[in-house]
Amino acid sequence: MNKKITIKIMFLLLGALVIFHVLIFTEQIPYDKVWAGKLNSVEEMKAFEAFSIFINLFMILILSIKYKLLESGKSNKAIDILIWVFVVFFALNTIGNMFAKSLIELILGGFLTLASCILCIIIVKKEKIKTTQ
Repeated sequence: MNKKITIKIMFLLLGALVIFHVLIFTEQIPYDKVWAGKLNSVEEMKAFEAFSIFINLFMILILSIKYKLLESGKSNKAIDILIWVFVVFFALNTIGNMFAKSLIELILGGFLTLASCILCIIIVKKEKIKTTQ
């Protein structure tokens, strides 16, 4: 899969996640339906959601930089390392979603985090050099 297309898919997923977390933060979506049902107060939810929104915006920023690097034909080891951190983050998040109390969070959240993990691997993996003989 083309890395630029993969990054665009990630922009779409992360943008949707930011909107989702803003809806939770503004209490349009009940907070007891997310975070595996482990949040105990509005204050706790606000802290978790603010952090989540920040992390998603940070990922969008890093992927934007990666996209521009791909366009210019350059690479940056620090950006690649951060994307590998995203891979680990999404993998752990997928495992966390397996313990969700909500079936929607279990299925949809698990699918989205697993897909994001795989997409980030595609974005950051090294291209194999083709040899012709």
